[in-house]
Amino acid sequence: MARHRKACPICESGIRTIDYKDDGRLSRFITERGKILPRRISGMCARHQRQVGTAIKRARFLALLPYIAGFEG
Repeated sequence: MARHRKACPICESGIRTIDYKDDGRLSRFITERGKILPRRISGMCARHQRQVGTAIKRARFLALLPYIAGFEG
């Protein structure tokens, strides 16, 4: 059985590069706990998945996005 492939949301919107400062767009690709969504769930192509992962890690380093959300420690 062949499954229907999702179209890459980044390719569809025509974005050239993914900016780490755009936390609104990057927050679509992380879970409520702060983890990066895998390709099979987000539907991104491999190229954009790598770019989003790098941008999320840069945004975390600059405290634009959380490393762990909802941590009660």
